[in-house]
Amino acid sequence: MKLRKVTAAAAAALVLSLTTTACGGDDGDGDSGSGSGSGGGDKIKIGIKYDQPGLGLKEPDGSFSGFDVDVATYVAKELGYEADQIEWVETKSADRENALARGDVKFIAATYSITDERKAKVDFAGPYLLAHQDLLVKADSDITEGTDLNGKKLCSVTGSTSAQNVQDEIAPKAQLREYGTYSECIAGLQSGAVDAVTTDDSILAGFASQEQYKGQFKLAGLKLSNENYGVGVKKGDTETVNKINDALEKMVSDGSWETAVKENFGPANYKNEEAPKIGQIVQ
Repeated sequence: MKLRKVTAAAAAALVLSLTTTACGGDDGDGDSGSGSGSGGGDKIKIGIKYDQPGLGLKEPDGSFSGFDVDVATYVAKELGYEADQIEWVETKSADRENALARGDVKFIAATYSITDERKAKVDFAGPYLLAHQDLLVKADSDITEGTDLNGKKLCSVTGSTSAQNVQDEIAPKAQLREYGTYSECIAGLQSGAVDAVTTDDSILAGFASQEQYKGQFKLAGLKLSNENYGVGVKKGDTETVNKINDALEKMVSDGSWETAVKENFGPANYKNEEAPKIGQIVQ
């Protein structure tokens, strides 16, 4: 077989063609790393929840809303990424550690409570919100303290320990009801099938702030536990943790944090704690 002789000009053209192809428009997933995000179509992948109103919710039009989304968007901007360079990735609770270990996402902001068990697997920036286990009841409910749940129907999702904790420690005669999702619990509360719903107050406030529920529910404000929400980062990535902590401190100092709290939880009269100090874990 004859080999054609490649001229210098042809070789140069070939090299130029390959270079152009390699650097051309990025229509793939992009870079989930901590690059500058200042060009080349670089993207950052961020893990959030898709099904928690007020925190992380995928809207019908494909956009995303919620406090965690606002926090993550602010942090991404401080890392050098504009909003259109963010690729949102659904990270369900059971897969958060694996998503970070695999490098599926750069960081996760998804009602991710900081615990010693989780810190053995991932690193955390923050915390950026102190939440508490609480009760959501109807606006005219006479339930004002935990013991009022004795004889009442208390809802939580299947697999959650929240309702069981209430029964074990506060109201032994509470009648537990397990539904598949919090949306079902909220619908049960609205219809009267249950008397109260329990989980983190931030999650409850997010649901209660939805347009169809405004004014119907209230938080009991019991503070049954402390949940320190942190931003999860791959274990050992201290550089990214430090950058995110700097971003969180700036978000608080310039007022953006408070604005995000009011916009996402305000309709439920959520009495949030002050922004926690970085590294300050409330037991």
